[in-house]
Amino acid sequence: MLDVLTHRARSENAPSIAITFDPHPIALLHPKATPPPLTSIEYRAELLARHGVDVTVVLQTDPQLLSLKAQEFFDDIVRIKLDVKGLVEGSNFFFGCNRSGNITVLRSLCDDCGLSLDVVPSVTIEEQLVSSSVIRSLIASGDIAHAVRLLGQPHRIRGTVCRGSKRGRTLGFPTANLMDVKTLMPSNGVYAALVNLDDVCLPAAVHIGPNPTFGENASKTEVHIIDFSGDIYERTLDVDVLDRVRNVKSFSTVDQLVDQLQLDIDTARKIAVSYLNPRPQTQC
Repeated sequence: MLDVLTHRARSENAPSIAITFDPHPIALLHPKATPPPLTSIEYRAELLARHGVDVTVVLQTDPQLLSLKAQEFFDDIVRIKLDVKGLVEGSNFFFGCNRSGNITVLRSLCDDCGLSLDVVPSVTIEEQLVSSSVIRSLIASGDIAHAVRLLGQPHRIRGTVCRGSKRGRTLGFPTANLMDVKTLMPSNGVYAALVNLDDVCLPAAVHIGPNPTFGENASKTEVHIIDFSGDIYERTLDVDVLDRVRNVKSFSTVDQLVDQLQLDIDTARKIAVSYLNPRPQTQC
């Protein structure tokens, strides 16, 4: 869709614009059913810019916006405020109060105003429809590798590094404890990841969940940045989760835990390095 958008914008000598909403409309319509977002607004805008989008417009979701009928949304937002030359949408697009507008309605409105409309078909990867609901389900179940293939990139979690019990340091594996993560978290487990620190990608092993070996039931997110030492307390940390390494488990002795942590780190390092340096495709 973004390729079509940027190509169409260049042909019209106009900026490419992506529209998103904050918060998600369901946060107002069904607050108790609101799932955590897949991305932050800031990261979403960054990703769109990476794919050639010139401007990201964030519409503040409020009752007034949600009350707009399809025709009103089209007239007030699309035509007057944005003054677009054309639109690019997916085939399952809905808009307006109570989702009263669909792609057929949008085409009629565009035709009446002489605006172009490109309808992009749904995308499937490995015979799997790519959709936010499917990706959410995969992440929530811990099937990160599958989610990453559908996303085309790692799943990013962002949090603030706070001070913990420093048990990891005493075991030889210091961890950064993340707080205030707003985006969707994977299920409990150990994961391979990349940490973006001062514009450098570093391999990491991430533990999400309780520490049953020490009788702790509270869930925590602990990030061990491999081969890194430094003070990053109170910093915001971006962690790009790549793949699941194992489930959370209890160990009979601390020595068994330490041995397993070393195996986890070795596995996480290999996954991260493989992601950063993929094998070239075989030439046919």
